[in-house]
Amino acid sequence: MIRYAPLWKTMDEQKVTTYTLRFKHGMSHATVQRLQADMPVSTHTLNKLCTILNCRLEDVAEYVPDE
Repeated sequence: MIRYAPLWKTMDEQKVTTYTLRFKHGMSHATVQRLQADMPVSTHTLNKLCTILNCRLEDVAEYVPDE
């Protein structure tokens, strides 16, 4: 399972909020909700997050084996 826990830590460190993602960078509310629920998102979205936050993919997502 892909989890986005690293995203929230990275955003917190950079003082970026979900409001910033939605209104400054044009990310949809539905996409932010999918990230919050650890649901699948496109590689385009992951690329956009890495660009916005100027970070690596591992700073946004992590793989956790299913139990």
